[in-house]
Amino acid sequence: MRVEKAEKKSRTIKISITASIILSIATILIILKFTIDQNTLNYLSQVHIRYEYFLIAILLNVFSWVLWGLRLQVLSNAIDKKLHLGLWESTKIVIANLFLAGITPALAGGEPLRIYLLNKDGMSLGGATAAILGERLIDAICVLICVPFAFFIFKDHLNNTTLSIGLFIGVFVFILFLLVFLYALKNPNKIKALLIFLNDKISRLFKKKEQHEKTKIVNFIEREVDGFHTSMIFFIKEGKKPFFVVSILTVAYWGVGFMIPSMLLLGLGLPPFFIESYAAQMLLLVIIMMPTTPGSSGVAELTTSGLYGVLIGSSLIGPFVLLFRLITYHMNLVAGAIFQYRILKSITSFSLDAITKQK
Repeated sequence: MRVEKAEKKSRTIKISITASIILSIATILIILKFTIDQNTLNYLSQVHIRYEYFLIAILLNVFSWVLWGLRLQVLSNAIDKKLHLGLWESTKIVIANLFLAGITPALAGGEPLRIYLLNKDGMSLGGATAAILGERLIDAICVLICVPFAFFIFKDHLNNTTLSIGLFIGVFVFILFLLVFLYALKNPNKIKALLIFLNDKISRLFKKKEQHEKTKIVNFIEREVDGFHTSMIFFIKEGKKPFFVVSILTVAYWGVGFMIPSMLLLGLGLPPFFIESYAAQMLLLVIIMMPTTPGSSGVAELTTSGLYGVLIGSSLIGPFVLLFRLITYHMNLVAGAIFQYRILKSITSFSLDAITKQK
């Protein structure tokens, strides 16, 4: 039974991998087909391509991994004083998470893996969950502050009705998830009751009625929700210095990542559009955080095309989207797969069951 279950999960992950890569490549090819024209060929044959800017874009992407690792290190060590997580270890966790994040909707697959790996390094599951959701909380604050400015900068460019609707839906969903998170933080007992209720319903659905298993799961839920709540309260009330440091690192992390498109534009001999590009990246972030396709493949390429098309025109949007997704998605996917395999000896067998087996 366990073998069949493991094989089923492995097949599911393989399907997600295939779907995300095919969607991304197919969408890029479609964009290239409908945007490359004689103007594109004339421009690329005459312009001096600055390949050093493409290298800078790659290095910026790698540096963003290190900043994310540093952010995770500060958060984890602040929550668990006995952990002493090193920068290289936290960076490996971050890089490994890029793979599952890249093949799951809303990039959500990376969170369970980061929690699992922190737990594996000696952090309690509740504390690890608090660290990861602490990252999300600070990201959410950053997004909520920046999105209005991004809309203001792009307000004259959002003539595409579909794109505008997608952005507004993304903001709404994002705020909704933030409110749910804050409610869970304020009412841990109600969350415990909800999780126990859902577990009971799922157990009945799959006819799992062993009382000792139910008791074990209930105890596990209560212990970890309490641990998560305690860690988050510490982080919010007492961990003001780590909160400030991680906030600065978050701004640096997003700032470095958002500079990549401008480097690609410079490499193509185009103006960098620094301010407009930062605004476009923030709006793109809102879209890809919605649960749509695996890794937001297809959606990210089309949104990037729509946002940057108004800045650089349709003739060059195809090469730009190709370069942008190669560095910020496909490069992440490959690096994530390598690190996940080195850590877990597999890229298709991870599941949340691995977390509970350690307890």
